[in-house]
Formats: sequence, structure tokens, C-alpha cells
Amino acid sequence: MKTIVLLLAALALWQNWDKIDRWLNPPQAGNGSGEIVLYATQWCGYCAKTRELFAEDGIAYREVNIETDAAGRARYQALGGRGVPVIDLRGQVIHGYDVRAIRAAY
Repeated sequence: MKTIVLLLAALALWQNWDKIDRWLNPPQAGNGSGEIVLYATQWCGYCAKTRELFAEDGIAYREVNIETDAAGRARYQALGGRGVPVIDLRGQVIHGYDVRAIRAAY
């Protein structure tokens, strides 16, 4: 019985290690480089709207495709990404397409 409990505990730890690791080592909020980073996918309509907004406003940014860039996906997850787009505007993180919040962060 003791062995089964230990195995179940080990399985639970293994399955939730990413959450435990984030709790033990909280991510830094945003980037400190002053760079604007768009975490996005190719198929996302709101990501396309964000690209259009940046183009319209003449904003230089770096895009990270979270489906093809493993390191980028890890940074996206560390920022609490649950959907796209996630925008890191010089350390201020915006989840979703919110024109007023994005423009206020410029």
C-alpha cells in the first residue's frame, strides 16, 4: 500500500512539474531589453490584427511563433500565456488584442 501511494505521489509530481517549477522559480515579468515581442501563431485572427496595428502605428517588434519556436513557447508560458496574442511591450505584458492597452503601453 505504501508503495502505491509513493508511486501516485511521484506521478502527480511528474505530471505537474512545470507548475511546481514556476512556483519555486517565478518567471520575471516581461523583458527588460526595451524590446516589443509579439507571441503569436499564423492562424490567429487577433494576432493578424495586432500585426496590422503595429504596422499602422509604425511600431518595430519581434514576432515569436509559439507553435514552431520551443524556446519562444517556454517564454510565452512563463508570461502566463493561455491564448494568443501575448504582447510584451518593454516589460508590460498584455494578454489578448486590446488596442487601448497596447497603445497606452507604447
